[in-house]
Amino acid sequence: MAEVTIYQKPTCSTCRQAVQLLKESGEPFVAINYYEQPFTKAGLKAILKKAKLSAKDVLRTKEDIYKELGLAKKDLSDDELVDLMIRYPDLIQRPLVVKGEKAMLARPAETVKSIL
Repeated sequence: MAEVTIYQKPTCSTCRQAVQLLKESGEPFVAINYYEQPFTKAGLKAILKKAKLSAKDVLRTKEDIYKELGLAKKDLSDDELVDLMIRYPDLIQRPLVVKGEKAMLARPAETVKSIL
């Protein structure tokens, strides 16, 4: 049975809720703070592919860095967006949860139950 990995930011309330739901499930999991252990480009792209999500699907548009970079006015490819997400992790919606060949954006946190 594949272990669950949750990529999260510990100060994020949705991430904390998802981690708590994982704890309550009794399922073994690994929590990775992607600010301390950043995604690689290949790693993030693999998670998005498993989740059947585009980079635009997980782009945080309410962050200051989104506005500072003027991303609303730019038509960037998924590859370009992933590069920016690696450089500026605040641009990534969270938490991302992976189990084997499945992955998801666990928003709201309760959706994490569907991967267990």
